[in-house]
Amino acid sequence: MPTLTNDMMRAIILDHSSNPTNKHMPSKDGYESIHMHSDNCIDDINIYVHIENDVIVDACFEGVACTISMSSTDILCDLIKGKSKIEAEYMIEQYHHMMHEEEFDHDVLEEAIVFINTSKQAARIRCATIGWNGVDEILKGNNK
Repeated sequence: MPTLTNDMMRAIILDHSSNPTNKHMPSKDGYESIHMHSDNCIDDINIYVHIENDVIVDACFEGVACTISMSSTDILCDLIKGKSKIEAEYMIEQYHHMMHEEEFDHDVLEEAIVFINTSKQAARIRCATIGWNGVDEILKGNNK
């Protein structure tokens, strides 16, 4: 991915918030789901992940969320489709490293790199990670 300016990152975040392609109810049965909400923001979403043979074949969400939560969850859904559970778990781990200003694998985050500056606004970290935390819980089987 080319070097992104702050304006480019802002535009990507706003586009995913205004036009989230993964914000819809699942189209069929067979999805694992989890409800996530924040006490500090309006974020109140349900996340759905369809896994077949340890591969994520679809991911989507529905509910109400702020710009950061909406866009980060939408980008996450795009990124994990077609990935194995292990690949998705690694990606989530790297995203959390980025959020906490730790060393991380840039290559696996692709478009999610637009949230690299979120750590400078501590109150927004929860917003930027709510969807990622939800998918992580689903992949680990903690959504039961």
